[in-house]
Amino acid sequence: MESRNPAFRGNAFGRQTGWRREESLQPGAQPYMYGAPPAAPPAVRPMTLDDVVVRGFLTLATLVVTAALAWALIPVELAVPVLVVSVIASLGVWAFITFGRNAKAPLVIAFAALYGVMVGIISHAYNDVYHGVVFQAVIGTALAFGAMLAVHALRIIRVTPKFARFVIAAGFALIGLMLVNLVVQLFGGEDGIGIRDPSNPLAYVFSVVAILVGCFFLLLDFDSIEQGVRHGAPETFAWYCAFGLVLSLVWIYLELLRFLSYFTGRD
Repeated sequence: MESRNPAFRGNAFGRQTGWRREESLQPGAQPYMYGAPPAAPPAVRPMTLDDVVVRGFLTLATLVVTAALAWALIPVELAVPVLVVSVIASLGVWAFITFGRNAKAPLVIAFAALYGVMVGIISHAYNDVYHGVVFQAVIGTALAFGAMLAVHALRIIRVTPKFARFVIAAGFALIGLMLVNLVVQLFGGEDGIGIRDPSNPLAYVFSVVAILVGCFFLLLDFDSIEQGVRHGAPETFAWYCAFGLVLSLVWIYLELLRFLSYFTGRD
């Protein structure tokens, strides 16, 4: 069965491991060298669900630790500069992993650490203004993860190619609207286009849609993990899966943080 994840199509796994079985069967290939049998190709252990769980835990734990350190150690006067640096650095690592197809352990852990700094600073700022909202957002994210895991396990929503294209398109559309809103704010529009203005009903709709899209991204992640295990993806592919899960969870968490702040009184 052809996978819906581009990483599982064709000979993607062969390209990652650097060896293909067909190459050892080419006509005219030298069967022996110096009278000894040819060396066996390097063994590549297929990915298991346990690999994803362990790497996902390590990645998420790194993010949580750096977020906690950023919350506790970065003074208010340095919060904005450090936030900008962490955002730019994490975007750079994200692009390298995503477009370079190079989700090795050091890169994924480095991304989680940088992303954690950003999450910690934002969380601290929200909690200072809306006391208790961070805890509520964490609980909400955990519940969303559990709910989507159940939805996937029970096949309530099936991840089809059409569904995957819809979710990805919706994600890009939301990011595009966020960028437009930011540009309008930078050029004098205090409330932007209204998608982040608590007094505008559009902000509530936007946040709900963003949370739902984040949950749908979790379904894509679960499907990628399932397809990877089923099709014998190499062990290293578990780092891609951990990377995707962390991205989806942080998306949901940040959107919940903002959405819950609409209903929480300022301190």
